[in-house]
Amino acid sequence: MFGVGASRRSWGAAVLVLQAAWALVGGQVRYSVPEEAEAGTVVGRLAQDLGLEAGEAEARRLRLVARGRRASVEVSGASGALVVSSRLDREELCGKSAPCALRLEVLLDRPLRVFHVEVEVTDINDNAPRFPAAYKNISIAELSLPGSRFPLEGASDADIGSNAQLSYTLSPSEHFKIEEENSDSRTQSLFLVLTKPLDRESLSEHRLVLTASDGGRPALTGTVQLVISVLDANDNAPQFNQSVYNAHLSEDALEGTLVLRVNATDPDERINSEVIYEIDTFNPPSASDIFTIDAITGQIRLTGSLDYETVPLYDLHVKAKDKGTPPLSGHCKVVVEVLDVNDNAPEVWVTSLSVPVAEDAALGTVVALLSVSDRDSGPNGRVRCAVRPPSPFGLVATFAGSYSLVLREALDRERVSEYEVEVRAEDGGAPPLRASRGLRVPVSDVNDNAPAFAQAVYTVLARENNAAGAELARLWARDPDEAGNGRVSYSVAEGGAGMG
Repeated sequence: MFGVGASRRSWGAAVLVLQAAWALVGGQVRYSVPEEAEAGTVVGRLAQDLGLEAGEAEARRLRLVARGRRASVEVSGASGALVVSSRLDREELCGKSAPCALRLEVLLDRPLRVFHVEVEVTDINDNAPRFPAAYKNISIAELSLPGSRFPLEGASDADIGSNAQLSYTLSPSEHFKIEEENSDSRTQSLFLVLTKPLDRESLSEHRLVLTASDGGRPALTGTVQLVISVLDANDNAPQFNQSVYNAHLSEDALEGTLVLRVNATDPDERINSEVIYEIDTFNPPSASDIFTIDAITGQIRLTGSLDYETVPLYDLHVKAKDKGTPPLSGHCKVVVEVLDVNDNAPEVWVTSLSVPVAEDAALGTVVALLSVSDRDSGPNGRVRCAVRPPSPFGLVATFAGSYSLVLREALDRERVSEYEVEVRAEDGGAPPLRASRGLRVPVSDVNDNAPAFAQAVYTVLARENNAAGAELARLWARDPDEAGNGRVSYSVAEGGAGMG
């Protein structure tokens, strides 16, 4: 079913039910709810949408199966509705990933059934743009030409989509303007552009306010104050041979690995042309512990560990500064893309186990529900599952990463009373990584065996005049069933054989 959630409620107010257009396909239910919906907000009428009668949800114990972190939604026992139980923060749940979906499993008893519920947590504009600092100090040479560009670190917005699309405005200035540049689809560069020659003797410092506005309605804003100092002297800034450098590193690259070498030149002479390199800004800030640059050669090397699953892309802003008085600087951007390797083994969880299994259970009976995942991406994250050793049980894929352990062959408790089943998971990496989960499946007895005597016919010779109660013979019958099903009682039928 696909539901569109938009309403909220408080416990003391009337219930506002989310309007939903729905369809149930293959045991999967879909809803959506905006983040920050209040506790008690109805996400969807789950019991009704699963086709359950009134009271059936409570009678059959309609419930969610927990998988690791708290789901923030729950099934209302009386109504069978899916409601918000605790704060939903899309940014906390999914970060920048979209769409943001809670994938849940819902169980019903008598008979055991599983349904997969996907709740999409939609974004609201609840985060304003934020700059790394409240102030930014910039030094610009007095002789800088109109059109000169000076890179700025933009703001970030934890929201997604249009709520995170940022635009920038600068407070009125006759000397400066703001320009935005998209070097590729994933990164955006921001520049302060000089529009009119500077005169340090007339004005040595400019104070401007840069405002970032997001695309929400209403829009939220963040600001940073630019403090621009006008410098005299050295009239040529170093220039890089590229404005953007791109590098690719495997996530298992060793510390000390050379990422790349940047190069800047300065047309001035002697000390004014000698260049020193430094990394001006790191994005994310944790990159400061992972990358370092040689101040003389411009070589950038790895000084920490990479993890594709944590940060797949790094943005470094490199500054080349000459040794003039005062020094001038040029800037470039280094984009480092981390490549995935198969460094995460699959994980297998048993979310539900229904044992013992009766030996007369029908083929297809669900014995257990399992979930499988792998944090890697692409083929490294694709998982195959199998049951070992061969047994009467098999796996059925019910949803992405979800399996049912079902009965494939008839059971006979008198032959095998218990099975040790191992579910093995293997990813598609080279070489592949594996994981397994063991399950103990006992078989319960049913009365499917009649007592049997050691002989079909017994011949007994009896003396005449024997006293009543005298023993004539000892007969013994065996029943392979257990407990009450295997206890044998005897009786004698007139003119025939004893029956138990």
